[in-house]
Amino acid sequence: MKVFRMAAVLALVAGPAFAQESPHINLMADGPPKSEDEKAADAAREKAYKETLKKIPDAKASSDPWGGMRADPPKQPASKTSAATGTPKKPKAGTAAN
Repeated sequence: MKVFRMAAVLALVAGPAFAQESPHINLMADGPPKSEDEKAADAAREKAYKETLKKIPDAKASSDPWGGMRADPPKQPASKTSAATGTPKKPKAGTAAN
């Protein structure tokens, strides 16, 4: 009885390995070759499809629903000196200095 169990286990283990070595068969073949009429019909259908795609207008506005939620890029800090005189700016009264 042990011999039969061992043979069954070996067959179950070796089965998938044997299946990988079998020749590759394409089961999803295209089928019989197409006739000239079918090729012409396919070409006309493809041409009509491409023309239809050209008729679709380009999107002008962004469709980003979170676009308004993003923060603005950081602004440049104000200069501490006056550009005209080259003297430091005086802080306003009552404000904390950074």
